[in-house]
Amino acid sequence: MNPPEVTPASSLIPRTVANSQSEMTELILPNDTNVLGNLLGGRLMHYIDMTGAMAAYRHARTYIVTAAMDHIDFIQPVHLGNLITLKSSVNRAFTTSMEVGVKVWAEDTQTGKVLHVASAFLVFVAIDKQGRRVRVPEVIPETPEEQRHYADALLRREHREAEAARRKQEKAAHREREAANVE
Repeated sequence: MNPPEVTPASSLIPRTVANSQSEMTELILPNDTNVLGNLLGGRLMHYIDMTGAMAAYRHARTYIVTAAMDHIDFIQPVHLGNLITLKSSVNRAFTTSMEVGVKVWAEDTQTGKVLHVASAFLVFVAIDKQGRRVRVPEVIPETPEEQRHYADALLRREHREAEAARRKQEKAAHREREAANVE
């Protein structure tokens, strides 16, 4: 892995959560749905990734790539003809990565009823044109809710790192067992 690139100090000025917030609205059409007339989960994941990327771009002000969709909850189905509104913001920035939270609401265009239908956490990594990681500015959480999201993001990161270490250890043990069976 390449070491992080040196980033100009002017681009590392801390930013508030509000600086990164992004919003997208989409109309759910027949091509977006399954045979039951519900939004395809993969299509919703695409919308979530795009909206999350918008917040990450606004925060990092450089190229970003999706590193993980850490968690997603599909709470309610979204139906043909609904409008969905996705809202995202950077919960916390680490050295070169950012956790972004995305919430999704569906609006019935006939009744005006709005339901929370999905939530997700994504991790984006800032990179340069050559694909090398670059540093990102810190996040300044201002409201109690933003401070809670900021603290929770660290817990999720620790959980991701522990899970990655567990998988690595499990993979090494599997290789050892295979090597022992070959001999």
